[in-house]
Amino acid sequence: MGGLDDLADDELGAAIRRGFATRPVPLSDSLAGVVRALRNEERTGNVGAGVAAMGGVFGRWDDAVGAAVAAHVQPVKLDGTTLVVEVDDPAWATQLRFLEATLRERLAAVAGAVIEKVEVRVRRR
Repeated sequence: MGGLDDLADDELGAAIRRGFATRPVPLSDSLAGVVRALRNEERTGNVGAGVAAMGGVFGRWDDAVGAAVAAHVQPVKLDGTTLVVEVDDPAWATQLRFLEATLRERLAAVAGAVIEKVEVRVRRR
């Protein structure tokens, strides 16, 4: 195997040469970089859902919606300001569509997330 010079075009090699592999990096910075890379934000300029919003929605879901709802409804994806949730029964899908405005308000208050749209999917059994 070659040395670091052989990795000149490789992003990992570039990161190692910049010193990221030799000094500690805050986890929040690492996660922010991963989110940007996955969402392709650097190329598109689309900031979308930040790490804080994503962590707030997924990490504080039970606090935002309550235990009764959380038992039947789970967040599966946050794409910009669109939240995709999965329900375990079609009746919950109907209920959640009626409660969408309340859900968006609760997520803003509890998780600090700005959600403009909620997509509801019924989980396959």
